[in-house]
Amino acid sequence: MTPAAHQPPHTPSPSDASRHDHELRAAARHLGRRRFLTVTGAAAALAFATNLPTAGVASAAELDAAQITENPFTLGVASGDPLSDSLLLWTRLAPSPYEPDGGLPAERVTVRWELAHDENFRRVVRRGTATAHPEFQHSVHVEIGFLEPGRVYYYRFRVGDWISETARTRTAPGRYGLTTPLTFAAVSCQAYHDGYYTAYRHLAADDVDVVFHLGDYLYEYAVNSVGGNRKYTDRTLPAVFNRETVTLEDYRLRYSLYKNDPDLRAAHAAHPFVVTWDDHETENNYAGDVDENGNPPEEFLLRRAAAYRAYWENQPLRSPQRPDGPDMKLYRRLHWGRLAQFDILDTRQYRDDQANGDGWQPRTPESEDPSRTLTGATQERWLLDGWQKSRAVWNVVPQQVTFSQRRSTTGATYTVSMDSWDGYPGSRERLLAGAQAAGIENLMVLTGDVHVGYAFDIKRDFDDRSSRTVGTEIVATSITSGGNGSDKPANWDTYMAANPHMKFYNGRRGYVTVALDEGAARADFKTLTAVTTPGAALTTVASFVTEAGEPGLKPA
Repeated sequence: MTPAAHQPPHTPSPSDASRHDHELRAAARHLGRRRFLTVTGAAAALAFATNLPTAGVASAAELDAAQITENPFTLGVASGDPLSDSLLLWTRLAPSPYEPDGGLPAERVTVRWELAHDENFRRVVRRGTATAHPEFQHSVHVEIGFLEPGRVYYYRFRVGDWISETARTRTAPGRYGLTTPLTFAAVSCQAYHDGYYTAYRHLAADDVDVVFHLGDYLYEYAVNSVGGNRKYTDRTLPAVFNRETVTLEDYRLRYSLYKNDPDLRAAHAAHPFVVTWDDHETENNYAGDVDENGNPPEEFLLRRAAAYRAYWENQPLRSPQRPDGPDMKLYRRLHWGRLAQFDILDTRQYRDDQANGDGWQPRTPESEDPSRTLTGATQERWLLDGWQKSRAVWNVVPQQVTFSQRRSTTGATYTVSMDSWDGYPGSRERLLAGAQAAGIENLMVLTGDVHVGYAFDIKRDFDDRSSRTVGTEIVATSITSGGNGSDKPANWDTYMAANPHMKFYNGRRGYVTVALDEGAARADFKTLTAVTTPGAALTTVASFVTEAGEPGLKPA
Protein backbone atom coordinates (compact mmCIF):
# COMPACT_ATOMS: atom_id res chain seq x y z
CA MET A 1 0.00 0.00 0.00
CA THR A 2 1.00 3.61 -0.36
CA PRO A 3 1.96 5.26 2.93
CA ALA A 4 -1.27 7.27 2.82
CA ALA A 5 -3.32 4.12 2.46
CA HIS A 6 -1.42 2.02 4.98
CA GLN A 7 -2.26 2.47 8.62
CA PRO A 8 0.44 1.51 11.12
CA PRO A 9 0.46 -2.07 12.35
CA HIS A 10 -1.87 -2.59 15.28
CA THR A 11 -0.60 -4.07 18.50
CA PRO A 12 -3.52 -5.77 20.24
CA SER A 13 -4.42 -4.26 23.57
CA PRO A 14 -4.48 -6.47 26.67
CA SER A 15 -8.24 -6.68 26.36
CA ASP A 16 -7.95 -7.76 22.70
CA ALA A 17 -5.44 -10.43 23.63
CA SER A 18 -7.42 -11.75 26.57
CA ARG A 19 -10.58 -12.06 24.50
CA HIS A 20 -8.69 -13.82 21.74
CA ASP A 21 -7.03 -16.16 24.26
CA HIS A 22 -10.40 -16.97 25.74
CA GLU A 23 -11.67 -18.05 22.34
CA LEU A 24 -8.59 -20.16 21.71
CA ARG A 25 -8.92 -21.86 25.10
CA ALA A 26 -12.56 -22.62 24.35
CA ALA A 27 -11.48 -24.12 21.03
CA ALA A 28 -8.89 -26.26 22.78
CA ARG A 29 -11.49 -27.58 25.25
CA HIS A 30 -13.80 -28.42 22.37
CA LEU A 31 -11.27 -30.49 20.44
CA GLY A 32 -8.65 -31.60 22.87
CA ARG A 33 -5.02 -30.55 22.71
CA ARG A 34 -3.74 -32.90 20.01
CA ARG A 35 -6.41 -31.97 17.47
CA PHE A 36 -6.29 -28.30 18.42
CA LEU A 37 -2.64 -28.13 17.40
CA THR A 38 -3.55 -28.74 13.77
CA VAL A 39 -4.60 -25.84 11.57
CA THR A 40 -7.79 -27.46 10.33
CA GLY A 41 -8.69 -28.65 13.79
CA ALA A 42 -8.29 -25.19 15.29
CA ALA A 43 -10.48 -23.67 12.62
CA ALA A 44 -13.12 -26.33 13.08
CA ALA A 45 -13.12 -25.59 16.80
CA LEU A 46 -15.22 -22.51 16.26
CA ALA A 47 -18.05 -24.99 15.57
CA PHE A 48 -19.72 -22.62 13.13
CA ALA A 49 -22.70 -24.18 11.34
CA THR A 50 -21.59 -23.31 7.84
CA ASN A 51 -24.38 -25.18 6.14
CA LEU A 52 -28.06 -24.65 6.87
CA PRO A 53 -28.80 -25.44 10.51
CA THR A 54 -29.39 -29.09 11.28
CA ALA A 55 -32.87 -30.50 11.55
CA GLY A 56 -32.61 -30.40 15.33
CA VAL A 57 -31.74 -26.72 15.33
CA ALA A 58 -34.30 -25.89 12.65
CA SER A 59 -37.00 -27.54 14.71
CA ALA A 60 -36.27 -25.25 17.64
CA ALA A 61 -38.85 -22.70 18.68
CA GLU A 62 -39.95 -20.08 16.18
CA LEU A 63 -40.31 -16.53 17.41
CA ASP A 64 -43.79 -15.05 17.28
CA ALA A 65 -43.24 -11.97 15.10
CA ALA A 66 -45.78 -10.07 17.20
CA GLN A 67 -43.11 -9.99 19.92
CA ILE A 68 -40.87 -7.80 17.73
CA THR A 69 -41.84 -4.34 18.93
CA GLU A 70 -39.05 -2.34 17.20
CA ASN A 71 -38.22 -2.08 13.50
CA PRO A 72 -36.15 -5.19 12.63
CA PHE A 73 -34.86 -3.70 9.33
CA THR A 74 -32.36 -1.25 10.82
CA LEU A 75 -29.57 -2.63 8.61
CA GLY A 76 -31.50 -2.15 5.39
CA VAL A 77 -31.83 -4.49 2.44
CA ALA A 78 -29.57 -5.34 -0.48
CA SER A 79 -29.31 -7.34 -3.68
CA GLY A 80 -26.26 -8.80 -5.37
CA ASP A 81 -24.65 -10.82 -8.15
CA PRO A 82 -27.40 -10.33 -10.76
CA LEU A 83 -27.78 -13.12 -13.30
CA SER A 84 -29.91 -13.04 -16.44
CA ASP A 85 -32.63 -15.16 -14.84
CA SER A 86 -31.98 -14.86 -11.12
CA LEU A 87 -31.67 -12.35 -8.29
CA LEU A 88 -30.16 -12.59 -4.81
CA LEU A 89 -31.91 -10.57 -2.08
CA TRP A 90 -30.51 -9.95 1.41
CA THR A 91 -31.55 -8.55 4.75
CA ARG A 92 -30.63 -9.10 8.39
CA LEU A 93 -33.02 -8.63 11.28
CA ALA A 94 -31.69 -6.43 14.08
CA PRO A 95 -34.21 -4.34 16.03
CA SER A 96 -31.34 -3.39 18.39
CA PRO A 97 -28.35 -3.39 16.02
CA TYR A 98 -25.75 -2.40 18.62
CA GLU A 99 -26.51 -5.36 20.87
CA PRO A 100 -24.64 -8.66 20.31
CA ASP A 101 -27.82 -10.57 19.48
CA GLY A 102 -29.32 -7.74 17.44
CA GLY A 103 -32.15 -7.54 19.96
CA LEU A 104 -33.62 -10.94 19.06
CA PRO A 105 -33.69 -14.22 21.02
CA ALA A 106 -31.96 -17.33 19.68
CA GLU A 107 -35.07 -18.39 17.80
CA ARG A 108 -35.83 -18.59 14.10
CA VAL A 109 -37.95 -15.94 12.43
CA THR A 110 -40.11 -16.27 9.33
CA VAL A 111 -39.45 -13.47 6.84
CA ARG A 112 -41.78 -12.79 3.93
CA TRP A 113 -40.46 -11.27 0.69
CA GLU A 114 -42.05 -9.79 -2.41
CA LEU A 115 -40.69 -9.05 -5.88
CA ALA A 116 -42.58 -6.77 -8.26
CA HIS A 117 -42.35 -4.92 -11.56
CA ASP A 118 -43.35 -1.61 -9.92
CA GLU A 119 -42.36 0.13 -6.72
CA ASN A 120 -45.96 0.24 -5.52
CA PHE A 121 -46.18 -3.58 -5.71
CA ARG A 122 -49.31 -3.57 -7.83
CA ARG A 123 -47.69 -6.09 -10.21
CA VAL A 124 -46.11 -8.65 -7.91
CA VAL A 125 -44.01 -11.17 -9.81
CA ARG A 126 -43.12 -13.53 -6.97
CA ARG A 127 -43.53 -13.78 -3.22
CA GLY A 128 -42.40 -16.27 -0.63
CA THR A 129 -40.92 -16.85 2.81
CA ALA A 130 -37.45 -17.47 4.17
CA THR A 131 -36.19 -18.38 7.61
CA ALA A 132 -33.83 -16.08 9.49
CA HIS A 133 -31.77 -18.45 11.64
CA PRO A 134 -30.01 -17.21 14.78
CA GLU A 135 -26.91 -19.21 13.76
CA PHE A 136 -26.59 -16.80 10.83
CA GLN A 137 -27.32 -13.76 13.02
CA HIS A 138 -30.86 -13.68 11.60
CA SER A 139 -29.60 -12.88 8.09
CA VAL A 140 -31.54 -13.94 5.02
CA HIS A 141 -30.23 -14.75 1.54
CA VAL A 142 -33.08 -15.31 -0.93
CA GLU A 143 -32.24 -16.62 -4.42
CA ILE A 144 -35.10 -16.14 -6.88
CA GLY A 145 -34.92 -17.87 -10.27
CA PHE A 146 -36.87 -18.03 -13.54
CA LEU A 147 -36.96 -14.26 -14.00
CA GLU A 148 -36.90 -12.15 -17.15
CA PRO A 149 -33.47 -11.00 -18.36
CA GLY A 150 -32.47 -7.34 -18.51
CA ARG A 151 -35.33 -6.15 -16.33
CA VAL A 152 -35.70 -3.82 -13.35
CA TYR A 153 -37.46 -5.27 -10.29
CA TYR A 154 -38.50 -3.90 -6.89
CA TYR A 155 -38.43 -5.87 -3.65
CA ARG A 156 -39.18 -5.64 0.05
CA PHE A 157 -39.34 -7.83 3.16
CA ARG A 158 -41.94 -8.23 5.91
CA VAL A 159 -41.75 -9.54 9.46
CA GLY A 160 -45.05 -9.45 11.32
CA ASP A 161 -46.42 -5.96 10.77
CA TRP A 162 -42.99 -4.51 9.95
CA ILE A 163 -42.15 -3.72 6.30
CA SER A 164 -38.65 -2.90 5.04
CA GLU A 165 -37.86 -0.06 2.69
CA THR A 166 -38.61 -0.71 -0.98
CA ALA A 167 -35.47 -1.39 -2.98
CA ARG A 168 -34.59 -1.58 -6.66
CA THR A 169 -32.55 -4.19 -8.47
CA ARG A 170 -32.23 -5.72 -11.92
CA THR A 171 -31.35 -8.87 -13.80
CA ALA A 172 -28.51 -8.99 -16.30
CA PRO A 173 -29.27 -9.21 -20.02
CA GLY A 174 -29.44 -12.64 -21.64
CA ARG A 175 -26.13 -14.19 -22.62
CA TYR A 176 -27.00 -14.51 -26.30
CA GLY A 177 -29.20 -11.51 -26.95
CA LEU A 178 -28.35 -7.96 -27.93
CA THR A 179 -25.17 -6.33 -26.68
CA THR A 180 -26.88 -4.16 -24.08
CA PRO A 181 -24.90 -1.11 -22.83
CA LEU A 182 -23.90 -1.07 -19.18
CA THR A 183 -22.95 1.62 -16.66
CA PHE A 184 -21.40 0.45 -13.43
CA ALA A 185 -19.80 2.10 -10.41
CA ALA A 186 -16.66 0.99 -8.60
CA VAL A 187 -16.19 1.78 -4.90
CA SER A 188 -13.78 0.77 -2.13
CA CYS A 189 -12.43 1.45 1.33
CA GLN A 190 -15.06 2.86 3.67
CA ALA A 191 -13.50 3.32 7.11
CA TYR A 192 -16.44 4.46 9.25
CA HIS A 193 -14.20 6.45 11.60
CA ASP A 194 -12.64 8.46 8.74
CA GLY A 195 -15.79 10.28 7.67
CA TYR A 196 -19.32 10.34 6.37
CA TYR A 197 -20.66 8.17 3.55
CA THR A 198 -21.75 11.16 1.47
CA ALA A 199 -20.42 9.47 -1.67
CA TYR A 200 -22.98 6.71 -1.20
CA ARG A 201 -25.80 9.23 -0.98
CA HIS A 202 -24.74 10.58 -4.38
CA LEU A 203 -24.27 7.07 -5.76
CA ALA A 204 -27.80 6.13 -4.69
CA ALA A 205 -29.09 8.83 -7.04
CA ASP A 206 -26.65 8.05 -9.86
CA ASP A 207 -27.84 6.22 -12.97
CA VAL A 208 -25.86 2.98 -12.77
CA ASP A 209 -26.87 -0.64 -13.36
CA VAL A 210 -24.62 -2.32 -10.78
CA VAL A 211 -21.98 -1.40 -8.16
CA PHE A 212 -18.69 -3.28 -7.72
CA HIS A 213 -17.28 -3.06 -4.20
CA LEU A 214 -13.56 -3.77 -4.43
CA GLY A 215 -12.77 -4.35 -0.78
CA ASP A 216 -12.36 -2.87 2.69
CA TYR A 217 -16.10 -2.73 3.26
CA LEU A 218 -15.25 -3.03 6.93
CA TYR A 219 -12.25 -1.92 9.02
CA GLU A 220 -11.08 -3.85 12.04
CA TYR A 221 -9.79 -0.76 13.88
CA ALA A 222 -11.53 0.71 16.91
CA VAL A 223 -14.28 3.33 16.53
CA ASN A 224 -14.61 5.67 19.50
CA SER A 225 -17.76 7.06 21.07
CA VAL A 226 -17.98 10.04 18.67
CA GLY A 227 -17.38 7.98 15.51
CA GLY A 228 -13.81 9.17 14.96
CA ASN A 229 -13.66 11.95 12.38
CA ARG A 230 -17.45 12.07 12.22
CA LYS A 231 -17.29 13.82 15.62
CA TYR A 232 -20.87 13.05 16.57
CA THR A 233 -22.57 15.47 18.94
CA ASP A 234 -26.06 13.95 18.70
CA ARG A 235 -25.20 10.38 19.75
CA THR A 236 -22.71 8.30 21.69
CA LEU A 237 -21.55 5.03 20.19
CA PRO A 238 -21.33 2.05 22.56
CA ALA A 239 -17.96 0.98 23.93
CA VAL A 240 -18.23 -2.36 22.08
CA PHE A 241 -16.96 -0.57 18.97
CA ASN A 242 -13.93 0.99 20.66
CA ARG A 243 -11.76 -2.09 20.18
CA GLU A 244 -10.27 -4.06 17.33
CA THR A 245 -12.44 -6.79 15.84
CA VAL A 246 -11.16 -10.24 16.81
CA THR A 247 -14.11 -12.50 17.61
CA LEU A 248 -17.22 -13.38 15.62
CA GLU A 249 -19.26 -11.13 17.90
CA ASP A 250 -16.86 -8.24 17.22
CA TYR A 251 -17.15 -8.57 13.44
CA ARG A 252 -20.93 -8.94 13.55
CA LEU A 253 -21.30 -5.81 15.66
CA ARG A 254 -18.99 -3.84 13.39
CA TYR A 255 -21.13 -4.71 10.37
CA SER A 256 -24.13 -3.52 12.34
CA LEU A 257 -22.43 -0.15 12.87
CA TYR A 258 -21.52 0.23 9.20
CA LYS A 259 -24.77 -1.03 7.70
CA ASN A 260 -26.89 1.11 10.01
CA ASP A 261 -25.54 4.18 8.16
CA PRO A 262 -28.40 5.73 6.12
CA ASP A 263 -26.25 6.65 3.11
CA LEU A 264 -24.84 3.15 2.74
CA ARG A 265 -28.34 1.74 3.14
CA ALA A 266 -29.58 4.07 0.39
CA ALA A 267 -26.91 2.90 -2.05
CA HIS A 268 -27.71 -0.77 -1.40
CA ALA A 269 -31.42 -0.11 -1.85
CA ALA A 270 -30.83 1.67 -5.17
CA HIS A 271 -28.48 -0.76 -6.96
CA PRO A 272 -27.36 -4.40 -6.91
CA PHE A 273 -23.84 -4.82 -5.48
CA VAL A 274 -21.10 -7.26 -6.48
CA VAL A 275 -18.70 -7.51 -3.56
CA THR A 276 -15.22 -8.81 -2.95
CA TRP A 277 -12.98 -8.28 0.05
CA ASP A 278 -9.48 -6.97 0.58
CA ASP A 279 -7.64 -7.16 3.91
CA HIS A 280 -9.45 -5.02 6.48
CA GLU A 281 -12.57 -7.17 6.50
CA THR A 282 -10.27 -9.51 8.44
CA GLU A 283 -6.96 -7.82 9.33
CA ASN A 284 -4.58 -5.33 7.71
CA ASN A 285 -2.31 -6.79 5.01
CA TYR A 286 -2.82 -10.43 5.91
CA ALA A 287 -1.62 -12.99 3.36
CA GLY A 288 -3.30 -16.39 3.30
CA ASP A 289 -2.88 -17.81 6.81
CA VAL A 290 -0.22 -15.22 7.80
CA ASP A 291 -1.30 -12.21 9.86
CA GLU A 292 0.64 -8.98 10.33
CA ASN A 293 1.67 -9.69 13.93
CA GLY A 294 3.33 -13.06 13.44
CA ASN A 295 0.78 -15.15 15.34
CA PRO A 296 0.64 -18.91 14.73
CA PRO A 297 -1.43 -19.75 11.63
CA GLU A 298 -3.87 -21.86 13.63
CA GLU A 299 -4.68 -18.83 15.80
CA PHE A 300 -5.07 -16.48 12.84
CA LEU A 301 -7.31 -18.96 11.03
CA LEU A 302 -9.71 -18.81 13.97
CA ARG A 303 -9.95 -15.07 13.46
CA ARG A 304 -10.21 -15.49 9.70
CA ALA A 305 -13.07 -17.95 10.12
CA ALA A 306 -14.92 -15.42 12.28
CA ALA A 307 -14.33 -12.63 9.79
CA TYR A 308 -15.41 -14.72 6.80
CA ARG A 309 -18.51 -15.92 8.60
CA ALA A 310 -19.58 -12.36 9.43
CA TYR A 311 -18.81 -11.23 5.87
CA TRP A 312 -21.14 -13.88 4.45
CA GLU A 313 -23.87 -13.03 6.91
CA ASN A 314 -23.79 -9.35 6.02
CA GLN A 315 -23.33 -9.32 2.25
CA PRO A 316 -25.66 -10.10 -0.69
CA LEU A 317 -23.88 -13.30 -1.71
CA ARG A 318 -25.18 -16.55 -3.16
CA SER A 319 -24.97 -19.99 -1.58
CA PRO A 320 -21.71 -21.08 -3.36
CA GLN A 321 -19.97 -18.32 -1.41
CA ARG A 322 -21.06 -19.56 2.02
CA PRO A 323 -17.84 -20.16 4.02
CA ASP A 324 -16.56 -23.41 5.42
CA GLY A 325 -14.62 -22.45 8.54
CA PRO A 326 -11.67 -20.28 7.46
CA ASP A 327 -12.26 -20.96 3.74
CA MET A 328 -14.62 -19.09 1.42
CA LYS A 329 -14.66 -19.24 -2.36
CA LEU A 330 -15.25 -15.61 -3.23
CA TYR A 331 -13.85 -15.56 -6.76
CA ARG A 332 -16.60 -16.00 -9.32
CA ARG A 333 -17.73 -15.01 -12.83
CA LEU A 334 -20.66 -12.88 -13.98
CA HIS A 335 -21.81 -11.83 -17.45
CA TRP A 336 -23.61 -8.80 -18.84
CA GLY A 337 -25.05 -10.34 -21.99
CA ARG A 338 -22.46 -10.50 -24.75
CA LEU A 339 -20.99 -7.14 -23.76
CA ALA A 340 -18.92 -7.94 -20.66
CA GLN A 341 -17.49 -10.81 -18.68
CA PHE A 342 -16.62 -9.98 -15.05
CA ASP A 343 -14.04 -12.18 -13.32
CA ILE A 344 -14.15 -11.18 -9.66
CA LEU A 345 -10.90 -12.05 -7.88
CA ASP A 346 -9.79 -12.71 -4.30
CA THR A 347 -6.18 -11.57 -3.88
CA ARG A 348 -5.96 -12.18 -0.08
CA GLN A 349 -6.95 -15.72 0.78
CA TYR A 350 -4.51 -17.62 -1.43
CA ARG A 351 -1.49 -15.33 -1.79
CA ASP A 352 2.10 -15.97 -0.74
CA ASP A 353 3.33 -13.79 2.11
CA GLN A 354 4.56 -10.36 1.07
CA ALA A 355 8.23 -10.31 0.12
CA ASN A 356 10.94 -8.30 1.86
CA GLY A 357 8.92 -7.72 5.00
CA ASP A 358 6.05 -5.94 3.16
CA GLY A 359 5.81 -2.18 2.63
CA TRP A 360 7.56 -0.27 -0.15
CA GLN A 361 10.86 -1.97 -0.95
CA PRO A 362 13.37 -2.28 -3.80
CA ARG A 363 12.84 -5.21 -6.12
CA THR A 364 14.85 -8.22 -4.91
CA PRO A 365 15.34 -11.85 -5.95
CA GLU A 366 12.70 -12.73 -3.34
CA SER A 367 10.03 -10.45 -4.78
CA GLU A 368 11.02 -11.29 -8.37
CA ASP A 369 10.74 -15.05 -7.82
CA PRO A 370 8.48 -16.12 -10.73
CA SER A 371 6.83 -18.83 -8.68
CA ARG A 372 5.25 -16.36 -6.25
CA THR A 373 1.49 -16.02 -6.52
CA LEU A 374 -1.09 -13.43 -5.57
CA THR A 375 -4.09 -15.50 -6.60
CA GLY A 376 -3.07 -19.07 -5.89
CA ALA A 377 -2.70 -21.64 -8.67
CA THR A 378 -6.34 -22.77 -8.75
CA GLN A 379 -7.80 -19.27 -9.06
CA GLU A 380 -5.17 -18.32 -11.64
CA ARG A 381 -6.04 -21.30 -13.84
CA TRP A 382 -9.76 -20.55 -13.43
CA LEU A 383 -9.18 -17.00 -14.69
CA LEU A 384 -7.01 -18.04 -17.65
CA ASP A 385 -9.46 -20.77 -18.66
CA GLY A 386 -12.30 -18.26 -18.45
CA TRP A 387 -10.49 -15.90 -20.79
CA GLN A 388 -9.92 -18.71 -23.27
CA LYS A 389 -13.68 -19.33 -23.40
CA SER A 390 -14.78 -15.70 -23.29
CA ARG A 391 -16.73 -14.25 -26.20
CA ALA A 392 -17.43 -10.93 -24.49
CA VAL A 393 -16.47 -7.58 -26.01
CA TRP A 394 -14.99 -6.45 -22.67
CA ASN A 395 -13.22 -8.62 -20.12
CA VAL A 396 -13.32 -6.83 -16.78
CA VAL A 397 -11.45 -7.99 -13.66
CA PRO A 398 -12.74 -6.50 -10.38
CA GLN A 399 -10.04 -7.10 -7.77
CA GLN A 400 -8.25 -5.40 -4.89
CA VAL A 401 -4.66 -4.17 -5.21
CA THR A 402 -2.87 -2.06 -7.83
CA PHE A 403 -2.11 -4.14 -10.92
CA SER A 404 0.07 -1.70 -12.87
CA GLN A 405 3.62 -0.86 -11.94
CA ARG A 406 4.11 2.10 -9.57
CA ARG A 407 7.69 3.28 -9.17
CA SER A 408 8.29 5.55 -6.20
CA THR A 409 10.87 7.79 -7.93
CA THR A 410 12.20 8.60 -11.38
CA GLY A 411 15.74 7.47 -10.56
CA ALA A 412 17.44 4.14 -11.10
CA THR A 413 16.91 3.35 -7.42
CA TYR A 414 13.24 3.09 -6.57
CA THR A 415 10.81 1.09 -4.49
CA VAL A 416 7.50 -0.62 -5.28
CA SER A 417 4.66 -1.90 -3.10
CA MET A 418 5.23 -5.45 -1.90
CA ASP A 419 1.50 -5.77 -1.12
CA SER A 420 0.39 -5.04 -4.71
CA TRP A 421 1.02 -6.89 -7.97
CA ASP A 422 4.44 -5.19 -8.08
CA GLY A 423 5.41 -7.53 -5.24
CA TYR A 424 4.27 -10.53 -7.33
CA PRO A 425 5.51 -9.72 -10.87
CA GLY A 426 5.61 -13.39 -11.88
CA SER A 427 1.92 -13.68 -11.06
CA ARG A 428 1.17 -10.55 -13.11
CA GLU A 429 3.23 -11.79 -16.06
CA ARG A 430 1.32 -15.09 -16.16
CA LEU A 431 -1.96 -13.20 -16.38
CA LEU A 432 -0.74 -10.85 -19.10
CA ALA A 433 0.65 -13.78 -21.08
CA GLY A 434 -2.62 -15.64 -20.59
CA ALA A 435 -4.67 -12.69 -21.81
CA GLN A 436 -2.45 -12.46 -24.88
CA ALA A 437 -2.75 -16.18 -25.59
CA ALA A 438 -6.53 -15.98 -25.27
CA GLY A 439 -6.72 -13.05 -27.70
CA ILE A 440 -8.26 -10.71 -25.12
CA GLU A 441 -8.44 -7.33 -26.86
CA ASN A 442 -10.35 -5.26 -24.34
CA LEU A 443 -8.99 -5.94 -20.87
CA MET A 444 -10.02 -3.72 -17.97
CA VAL A 445 -8.82 -4.18 -14.40
CA LEU A 446 -10.77 -2.57 -11.54
CA THR A 447 -8.87 -1.82 -8.34
CA GLY A 448 -9.43 -0.37 -4.85
CA ASP A 449 -7.17 -0.39 -1.75
CA VAL A 450 -4.99 2.71 -2.16
CA HIS A 451 -7.43 5.54 -1.24
CA VAL A 452 -6.72 7.47 -4.43
CA GLY A 453 -8.03 7.47 -7.97
CA TYR A 454 -5.69 6.29 -10.72
CA ALA A 455 -6.07 5.58 -14.42
CA PHE A 456 -3.36 3.43 -16.03
CA ASP A 457 -2.52 2.09 -19.43
CA ILE A 458 -1.58 -1.55 -18.79
CA LYS A 459 1.72 -2.24 -20.57
CA ARG A 460 2.76 -5.66 -21.80
CA ASP A 461 6.18 -4.97 -20.21
CA PHE A 462 6.18 -2.20 -17.64
CA ASP A 463 9.98 -1.99 -17.68
CA ASP A 464 9.94 -1.05 -21.37
CA ARG A 465 8.30 2.34 -21.90
CA SER A 466 7.84 1.57 -25.59
CA SER A 467 6.00 -1.67 -24.82
CA ARG A 468 2.52 -1.91 -26.27
CA THR A 469 -0.58 -1.11 -24.26
CA VAL A 470 -2.74 -4.18 -23.67
CA GLY A 471 -5.47 -2.89 -21.38
CA THR A 472 -6.73 -0.32 -18.92
CA GLU A 473 -6.69 -0.18 -15.14
CA ILE A 474 -9.25 1.97 -13.33
CA VAL A 475 -8.54 2.52 -9.63
CA ALA A 476 -11.46 3.70 -7.52
CA THR A 477 -10.60 6.04 -4.68
CA SER A 478 -11.98 5.41 -1.21
CA ILE A 479 -15.43 6.29 0.06
CA THR A 480 -13.92 7.72 3.28
CA SER A 481 -10.60 6.05 4.12
CA GLY A 482 -7.77 8.53 4.44
CA GLY A 483 -9.96 11.49 5.34
CA ASN A 484 -10.65 14.42 3.04
CA GLY A 485 -7.54 14.03 0.89
CA SER A 486 -6.40 16.46 -1.80
CA ASP A 487 -6.54 16.77 -5.56
CA LYS A 488 -2.75 16.50 -5.82
CA PRO A 489 -1.08 14.50 -3.04
CA ALA A 490 2.48 15.42 -2.12
CA ASN A 491 3.97 12.77 -4.42
CA TRP A 492 1.79 13.69 -7.42
CA ASP A 493 4.57 15.17 -9.58
CA THR A 494 6.98 12.33 -8.78
CA TYR A 495 4.47 9.58 -9.49
CA MET A 496 3.29 11.08 -12.76
CA ALA A 497 6.90 11.47 -13.96
CA ALA A 498 8.07 8.07 -12.75
CA ASN A 499 5.12 6.20 -14.26
CA PRO A 500 4.30 7.52 -17.75
CA HIS A 501 1.57 4.89 -18.13
CA MET A 502 -0.26 6.63 -15.24
CA LYS A 503 -2.73 8.96 -16.94
CA PHE A 504 -4.57 10.22 -13.85
CA TYR A 505 -3.94 10.58 -10.12
CA ASN A 506 -6.26 12.24 -7.61
CA GLY A 507 -6.36 11.96 -3.82
CA ARG A 508 -9.93 13.01 -3.01
CA ARG A 509 -12.69 10.67 -1.81
CA GLY A 510 -15.54 9.46 -4.06
CA TYR A 511 -16.11 6.78 -6.67
CA VAL A 512 -15.78 6.08 -10.40
CA THR A 513 -18.41 5.14 -12.97
CA VAL A 514 -17.68 3.26 -16.19
CA ALA A 515 -20.03 3.22 -19.19
CA LEU A 516 -19.48 0.30 -21.60
CA ASP A 517 -20.87 -0.31 -25.06
CA GLU A 518 -19.61 -2.20 -28.09
CA GLY A 519 -17.44 0.68 -29.24
CA ALA A 520 -15.86 2.19 -26.14
CA ALA A 521 -15.56 2.45 -22.38
CA ARG A 522 -15.84 5.81 -20.63
CA ALA A 523 -14.59 6.28 -17.06
CA ASP A 524 -15.76 9.27 -14.99
CA PHE A 525 -13.89 9.98 -11.75
CA LYS A 526 -16.19 11.65 -9.20
CA THR A 527 -14.90 13.23 -6.00
CA LEU A 528 -16.06 15.09 -2.90
CA THR A 529 -14.56 18.19 -1.30
CA ALA A 530 -14.80 16.65 2.18
CA VAL A 531 -15.98 13.61 4.14
CA THR A 532 -15.36 14.87 7.68
CA THR A 533 -18.54 16.94 7.35
CA PRO A 534 -21.72 15.57 5.75
CA GLY A 535 -23.39 16.79 2.58
CA ALA A 536 -20.42 17.70 0.36
CA ALA A 537 -21.04 18.23 -3.35
CA LEU A 538 -19.89 15.70 -5.95
CA THR A 539 -17.78 16.78 -8.93
CA THR A 540 -16.60 14.86 -11.99
CA VAL A 541 -12.89 15.76 -11.99
CA ALA A 542 -11.73 13.73 -15.00
CA SER A 543 -13.09 11.53 -17.77
CA PHE A 544 -11.29 9.09 -20.05
CA VAL A 545 -12.26 6.91 -23.00
CA THR A 546 -10.70 3.71 -24.27
CA GLU A 547 -11.95 2.45 -27.63
CA ALA A 548 -12.73 -1.20 -28.27
CA GLY A 549 -9.84 -2.85 -30.08
CA GLU A 550 -7.49 0.09 -29.36
CA PRO A 551 -6.25 -0.18 -25.75
CA GLY A 552 -5.15 3.08 -24.20
CA LEU A 553 -6.78 5.95 -22.33
CA LYS A 554 -7.66 9.24 -23.97
CA PRO A 555 -9.17 12.28 -22.24
CA ALA A 556 -12.91 12.39 -22.95
